[in-house]
Amino acid sequence: TSLNPARPSGADYVQVVRLKGGVLTPGPDQLAAIAQANPGSLWLISNEPDVIWQDNVTAWTYASLYHQAYAAIKSADPTAQLAIGGITQPSPLRFRYLDTMLAAYREQFGADAPMDVWNIHNFTLREERGVWGVDIPPGFSENQGVLYEVEDSGNMEAFKQQIYDFRSWMAQRGYRNVPLIVSEYGITMPEDYGYPTERVQDYLVQTFNFFLTAADSSTGYPADDNRLVQRWCWYSIADTTYPTGNLFDPQTNALTPIGAAWKAYVGN
Repeated sequence: TSLNPARPSGADYVQVVRLKGGVLTPGPDQLAAIAQANPGSLWLISNEPDVIWQDNVTAWTYASLYHQAYAAIKSADPTAQLAIGGITQPSPLRFRYLDTMLAAYREQFGADAPMDVWNIHNFTLREERGVWGVDIPPGFSENQGVLYEVEDSGNMEAFKQQIYDFRSWMAQRGYRNVPLIVSEYGITMPEDYGYPTERVQDYLVQTFNFFLTAADSSTGYPADDNRLVQRWCWYSIADTTYPTGNLFDPQTNALTPIGAAWKAYVGN
């Protein structure tokens, strides 16, 4: 989060507030200063609050911290757009986390949680306590959720169904008229797990095709011809821990083969 973020070639800059340790980072006063310096910004309040090795906050705590952030930012910049921090994937277990958060917000503040934008991540990772994947959301007693396998990281049918399911969930809870962004998704598995470059390139193209065209007359965003997703972001530009989907080589800054496929798709 920055007072003066770089915007190379006119790129959009999205502000991210972290909640690790159950504390807003930056705090409310600094958030207000940043909001004043960057009017009209999109703010993501947290990163994967449902994951124990990311922001790791219970749904009750998230509701309280979201309210603090919303009040600080909106008071400084009424034109700011606020979105929830992206859950890792819209699975039944993560839906319960969000439902618990919405109920906690109503209990604490006597109103529905205000969302200018809804935001999710759309991975297909295993939900099992203590094993690979994304584990169990904080505050939940279950030991298992959706038991995706390594092969499911490239499962287009599961990928699509999660988006349809989330838009349906939004509509059922009164948020149909809110845009949806997918701020993170991609393939994090290494090549020797069955994800060579050609397969990752194909996945990128398939997901872009889906996002550009997927619509639903009963759950899609009415202001966008009922399309399901309004913006999305491939993971990642140049990650040194999970490099399979990198668009750039972090050492040389050169386009990777995945980056070349992205460049060919977007036409630049």
